[in-house]
Amino acid sequence: MSGDTYQADAAIIDGKSDEKTNAAQNSAGRPRTMTSTAEIDSTIIHPGSVRINVKGAFIVDTPEQPGTPANLSGSGGNSYHETKDIRLPNHTAVVSHIAVDIGGSLAKLVYFSREAHSTDPGGRLNFQSFETDRIDDCIELMRHLQDKQLALNGSEPSELCVMATGGGAYKYYDRIRQRLGVDVLREDEMECLIIGLDFFITEIPREVFTYSETDPMHFASPSANIYPYMLVNIGSGVSILKVSGPRTYERVGGTSLGGGTLWGILSLLTPAESFDEMLDMAAHGDNAKVDMLVGDIYGTDYGKIGLKSTTIASSFGKVFRMKREAEHEAEDMGGLSNGDDQNQQQQQKSAQQKSSTATCPQAQQHRPTSSRASELAMSRFSSADISRSLLYAISNNIGQIAYLQSQVHGLSRIYFGGSFIRGHPQTMNTLSYAIKFWSKGQKQAYFLRHEGYLGAVGAFLKHQPRNWGRRGSFDKDTGLEARVSGHPEENAT
Repeated sequence: MSGDTYQADAAIIDGKSDEKTNAAQNSAGRPRTMTSTAEIDSTIIHPGSVRINVKGAFIVDTPEQPGTPANLSGSGGNSYHETKDIRLPNHTAVVSHIAVDIGGSLAKLVYFSREAHSTDPGGRLNFQSFETDRIDDCIELMRHLQDKQLALNGSEPSELCVMATGGGAYKYYDRIRQRLGVDVLREDEMECLIIGLDFFITEIPREVFTYSETDPMHFASPSANIYPYMLVNIGSGVSILKVSGPRTYERVGGTSLGGGTLWGILSLLTPAESFDEMLDMAAHGDNAKVDMLVGDIYGTDYGKIGLKSTTIASSFGKVFRMKREAEHEAEDMGGLSNGDDQNQQQQQKSAQQKSSTATCPQAQQHRPTSSRASELAMSRFSSADISRSLLYAISNNIGQIAYLQSQVHGLSRIYFGGSFIRGHPQTMNTLSYAIKFWSKGQKQAYFLRHEGYLGAVGAFLKHQPRNWGRRGSFDKDTGLEARVSGHPEENAT
């Protein structure tokens, strides 16, 4: 089962569905797959009783206008609208809530909308992200969505509810409530991550995939037998979770060297002004001009221990050596600058430094060539090369930590999520290679097309009634319903 033909044979049933309806389902011997007109008409418009039908759900691969224009907030280039909306062709009932996951670097928003200018039934889940520093732009978009609730989803603006998770759900709680004048329900971050990931794994075709240079995107079919697994969530920092079943998880490790590290250091070293600019630069860089490789040391592969000549031996390992070479070059040039006036100024500055040193013996002497040496050194490293080198350094570190944790806990399936990845080929290839190399092919790295929205989707799902979307999960306490409600499942399937 794959592609647009995949069907999650289920419809959302109100948590307060009457016993006659349930009896009719049981007597039929199979789950009902359509939402009846009577059910739609009787919908109580609030998040706790919204009905969503995910039968036939699929990711929109072709560029289309989202159900709600991405620039409603007027935030310009400060927000990023994902084109990978999830189409829900069979959903016809009201959705009166939106969900936001506010992290240290990015705020991720998920909302449902009808198809704009279409007579077809159904709608789609829309995905949009903002830099957290511009949280007011995100709140402004939520306000526009609130104003358009009647046109988008059939509910009144006052009926909108905001599901929030992440640290910002607490930090910006009052600001959201005051601006929108609606309820804000805060949900546990780790719990939402797991619920969102479970949903993507089990329900959405062409969502989960493996990555390698020879097979860049090999999709895994949705599966119900998913436990146990490890989630490596890479946001500003990194959290590693062992997931044994619905709501059964523990944080087993992590590292502070994550997306925030890359963003912060590259902000100092390059002119890039956004995370996407940094990733774009990294895509065009050559880390071999910055990193010391095995081939730089041995002149060839180190086959005895399985290291190729292109393997990174030391991240940024060439920088000091090349800086020293630049200093020697500046000395050989006599520290001269173009033009007699500039040369005279340099000599005067040098004399002043010597005089200052003589007056104050503890003063640090600055070599007259230091400025020129720095200029020569920096000219040898492009922003693109630096970006790629640092991306590899952080990704390799995360990959090895993830492998070690998977070894300790005996897990072979490792899912990488979080906004750090952003579908970037070099990042995915590095993480995947690290897992494959250290495990000798015994463990597999998995990625998701909506990797940055696990928490937001989990929060969106968290306020749903029973049985949203698990195939054949209309029986009590099974499938996604059990994961959302927290009830255990037999055999964790």
